[in-house]
Amino acid sequence: MSGSGKAAGKAKARGAEKSGPGRFTGAGPLLLVWSGQAVSLVGSAVLRFAFIIEVWSTGEQATAVTALSLCALLPQALFSPFAGAIIDRIRKRSALQIADAGGLLTVGLLALVHFFGGGLEPWQVYPATVLLGISAAFQLPALTAAVPLLVRKDQLGRANGLLAGARSAAGICGPALGGVMVAVSGIGAVLIIDLVSYAFALIGIRVVRMKGDKVPAGAGAPRTRITAEAVEGLRYVFRQGSLRAMTVNFCTVNLVMVFGFAVIQPMVLIKDGNGALAAVNSAIGVGGVVGGLLMAAWGGPKNRGRGMMLGIVGMCLSAQIGMALVGGVVAWCAAILVGALLMTLVNSSMQAIVQTKVDPQWQGRVFGAVMFLSQISVPLATAVSGPLADGVFEPQADDGTGVFVLLGPLFGDDPGSGMAGMLFLAGVAGLAVALWGLASRSIRDIDVLLPDIDDENEQKADDGTDGRGGEKDDAVRA
Repeated sequence: MSGSGKAAGKAKARGAEKSGPGRFTGAGPLLLVWSGQAVSLVGSAVLRFAFIIEVWSTGEQATAVTALSLCALLPQALFSPFAGAIIDRIRKRSALQIADAGGLLTVGLLALVHFFGGGLEPWQVYPATVLLGISAAFQLPALTAAVPLLVRKDQLGRANGLLAGARSAAGICGPALGGVMVAVSGIGAVLIIDLVSYAFALIGIRVVRMKGDKVPAGAGAPRTRITAEAVEGLRYVFRQGSLRAMTVNFCTVNLVMVFGFAVIQPMVLIKDGNGALAAVNSAIGVGGVVGGLLMAAWGGPKNRGRGMMLGIVGMCLSAQIGMALVGGVVAWCAAILVGALLMTLVNSSMQAIVQTKVDPQWQGRVFGAVMFLSQISVPLATAVSGPLADGVFEPQADDGTGVFVLLGPLFGDDPGSGMAGMLFLAGVAGLAVALWGLASRSIRDIDVLLPDIDDENEQKADDGTDGRGGEKDDAVRA
């Protein structure tokens, strides 16, 4: 076939792909994985809510709740690059099994301690949460790398939205079911439910067959250490201008926004109690489900860079500034629902960027690196927010001193007002960071500046070159 014939054939194939049906086709494997993960996420959400109530009951301190969050977030951030390197060495199905088996083992040990060791002590919740955080470090990179094996490229945004919706659906069922079960049956029944949910997820992964899921080429040859491969993923991100800019922006956004998000749970608890917290957490789940369904039907913004930054602007205005200013469970739920919806759109778009711009053999390491770099600020923000709420902002709100000389008329001096002020300040700072990202061409036009990996491979086949710019070629050789 002539060169022009080849080009025409490729153009026709691409056109056929783009003009294909808008709904999922051959989505059975995705739905199998989705159903198993959805059930597992519900079980984990139930346990997470029970853990929050357990540690809050020891002294009603924001520091205790944020310390629990820190135990989950810090190991997840630190282990993500290493998890990504391992994921790139093995089958994606095996990686998903590792994540769920780790959770199953951890919860199983907790159940043994509870039923045969005289009951679960509050302090034991913290190391268990660390182990669950390590398992989670495998789950999200593995799932993100597995999605392209389950659906077509033009369906990635929809698939990511569907999976994000499952995570959010767990946020609806988990708090409600967790609150009831803790009150009626205690934490033992919660542990049993989580064990069953992990087993269900493992069965779903075992049954599914992922097209093209194989051990990477050269797996039997001598390999570098996991640490070196994890560093390669980090170097890849830093050598890609747009990926680097996006990741730095997300890191900064997380630093300032999580400073406020970390005190939402203790703020709601101190103002209105357990029932209000269950309602707010359920509203987060509803917003995420709506966002996931929207992504599944829509596929996401055409300009994903601009869409992500506008989504963060909306999150700051609704789930932080708006939630800080309003009062009452209904208003809190409405504000956080909008923020959760937008967060689903932002995260799904970011995942689709990695899935389409990075070669499959690098996706585990790159996504692990992106998760590490963008979320390493989260444990820091979480660690300082609780002590600042208890030791600085709450006393200042009560006395009308410090920053509450200005913020006092907005938030008053009731318990929880100091944390509302923290949430407001975090929203203002997050809004500024998002506008900075929107003004950056590297982030705003990432879809144009960073070509899809399929397009690069076609260029390579057509002109006999590597089809990549020098900057990207260096990243692949890292």
